[in-house]
Amino acid sequence: MTVGTQLQQAIASVQSAAASMKNFALQAEDQEAKKTFTQLAQTLDNAVQKLKERQQYVESQEPQYRQS
Repeated sequence: MTVGTQLQQAIASVQSAAASMKNFALQAEDQEAKKTFTQLAQTLDNAVQKLKERQQYVESQEPQYRQS
């Protein structure tokens, strides 16, 4: 498995986790829980952005890692 493939899988996993947190936030009745889930979703969205930046860097340095 290439670095590019591993990064793509990591991005998909973190995006899925962020979507779950957003869903939990929508379903939560307790305001503190809603706030916690929303903050977690935002943290995960930030992680996705960082992973995408890393993926772009890797692809620019090593063209063979580009996803088709």
